[in-house]
Amino acid sequence: MTQSDLKNDGLHVAIIMDGNGRWAQARGKPRTAGHLAGATAVRRVIESAPAFGIRTLTLYAFSSDNWKRPRPEVSALMRLLERYLRTETASCVEQGVCLRVIGRRDRLPERVQRAIADAEQTTAAGTTLQLRLAIDYSSRDELVRAAAHAPQSRDEFAQWLAQHTVQADVDLVIRTGGEQRLSDFLLWESAYAELYFTPIAWPDFDRRALAEAIAEFSRRQRRFGAVLDTTAVAS
Repeated sequence: MTQSDLKNDGLHVAIIMDGNGRWAQARGKPRTAGHLAGATAVRRVIESAPAFGIRTLTLYAFSSDNWKRPRPEVSALMRLLERYLRTETASCVEQGVCLRVIGRRDRLPERVQRAIADAEQTTAAGTTLQLRLAIDYSSRDELVRAAAHAPQSRDEFAQWLAQHTVQADVDLVIRTGGEQRLSDFLLWESAYAELYFTPIAWPDFDRRALAEAIAEFSRRQRRFGAVLDTTAVAS
């Protein structure tokens, strides 16, 4: 299934990459093994995304609530994030991927902050795919900050958010791992997004799973609060 088959282009897809720890535990492995396998799934999805008309891809890599996890797991996640940013930058450049990180940075280890800055600068010219990694991200916190900086109008509020988070509303939210909730992820930007939940754990999510999600999205009728014009459909 290709982009032309699905007749979608310029999509913004946001993914809550859930199920890494449970995937590992089901195989008798430590939770960190699931996060390592999840990094491979990230690579698969980034490589596949443009063929399905996806132009912006936002991935929930580490939420602000994830600091509550056991310290060894958090430390392992920080090391993995740094390594991913360092090792995948060259591939992003080759594929025309522009990488940007959204969320707080002041609480991240300095080595991770440096890796983010380097990756963003190196990939800035990419035009094939806008990749957003949400790290130490909380949508509620972003909404509070936007209200403080742009309280006068809805348009100013939205403009501030676009400048500091993602620049386009989300078309499709995918959550892997079987749970069915947004978990403080892009709440404003996902106001009219289609939601797609799959039991597939993130480490097992691949091109075929992405194709199924996009195919389901293409079958839905998006009305954005309006009434579907049935006469136009009939003609």
